[in-house]
Amino acid sequence: MNASTQRTGTLVGLISLFFLWGLLTSLNDILVPYFKAHFELPHWLAQFVQLFFFLAYLIMSFPSGRIIQRVGYQKGIVMGLGGMALGCLIFYPAAMVGQFWMFLLGLFVLATGITILQVAANPYVVAIGDEAGGASRLNLAQGFNSLGHVLAPLVGTVLILQEVSSNAGLETVQVPYLILAGILIAGAFVFSRLSLPNLATGEVARFRDVGAFLKENPVFVGSMLAIFCYVGAEIAVGSVLVNYFQEDKSIALPPSLGGFFVSLYWGSAMLGRFLGAWALRSEGKPFYGRMVALALAAIAVLWFIASRDVLYDYSVALGLSVIVLVNLLAFLALPKNPAVLLSGFALANIVLLVLTMTTSGSVALYSVLGVGLFNSIMWSNIFALAIKGLGKRTTLASALLVAMIAGGAILPPLQGALADAVSLKLSFLVPLLAYVYLAWYGRSKAS
Repeated sequence: MNASTQRTGTLVGLISLFFLWGLLTSLNDILVPYFKAHFELPHWLAQFVQLFFFLAYLIMSFPSGRIIQRVGYQKGIVMGLGGMALGCLIFYPAAMVGQFWMFLLGLFVLATGITILQVAANPYVVAIGDEAGGASRLNLAQGFNSLGHVLAPLVGTVLILQEVSSNAGLETVQVPYLILAGILIAGAFVFSRLSLPNLATGEVARFRDVGAFLKENPVFVGSMLAIFCYVGAEIAVGSVLVNYFQEDKSIALPPSLGGFFVSLYWGSAMLGRFLGAWALRSEGKPFYGRMVALALAAIAVLWFIASRDVLYDYSVALGLSVIVLVNLLAFLALPKNPAVLLSGFALANIVLLVLTMTTSGSVALYSVLGVGLFNSIMWSNIFALAIKGLGKRTTLASALLVAMIAGGAILPPLQGALADAVSLKLSFLVPLLAYVYLAWYGRSKAS
């Protein structure tokens, strides 16, 4: 097997991991309203689903870096998949005893496994090819991560969320998570048998090294905060959508239909990531034809769905179509500079959140869904900008960036608390402020 074929095979395998942890992460958006209804929780306490899940990134990122250093990328991936399977298995006894805290424990263990995968897979995707194409490969991998995010709410709505209205017990979460545990165990076995190229892991990511590293690279703190804000904002928006669409009287969607719109939110992010992968390629010109064709295909799908009376009304299809075209034009017109795109897309999300807070009905609905589209390239662009030129310090830098995924643990409860105190609509001020920082960060990196 030549080197090129091996790199391609490795990338395909890594993309499957991005898909799996996207699927499991997005299921939290279904668990939040499900547990809120079953345990009769306030918004802020229901968001403990996200708190315990994403807290694992903060606590376990450095131990994960040490695991990768000691056992290598491939065994680290196997261990991560095993941890994820264990977290899924905990859901079975948690449903039997009917304790919210036990589900939170399962989510923490599950996210610990994902953390190990994040520390291993993100720099691995960058390292298996030329450095200039790192952002493009990460956008491609994140596109399939988004596919997992898209499918999870659809599956979760059918298997879990529709049972809220029928007063079914917690056993509705047992079978889906048992199936996921089986898939993860099978994946761990497959990866233990694959022949993956060996990559140098760099120096050990140790917490005591953080001070010296940040002293040498003070601007890296800005990149850490950027990851914190991006993840926190994206998760905060996604996790309140079902309740937002249900409680806002101008929208008034049942949870079963709200879960479908969560899929549209993550689906728009998937669309943007594929567009980003083609726009930011390092070799040759961007695939303009593919970008236009994909955008038009997405618009056609929206109008087909609208014709089947699934969308809120045709104005949602029209609004989302306009947002897709604006996103496409941004990719075509803006410089192919990750920092410039990041800043521009953050500004777009600020506008969209202002719209959803100040309007009602279909406009408020498609505005908040459009946020997903402009989230699309943020993770990969921030990550690639952050680790560029760090060399052997990449392992430590990756651990620090993964730790900042803890933004997903902090911003959702803050938004939930604001929703309880004021309203769900005005609670979008929390992610809006995060996008203000991201717009500034991208601008500073571009200059």
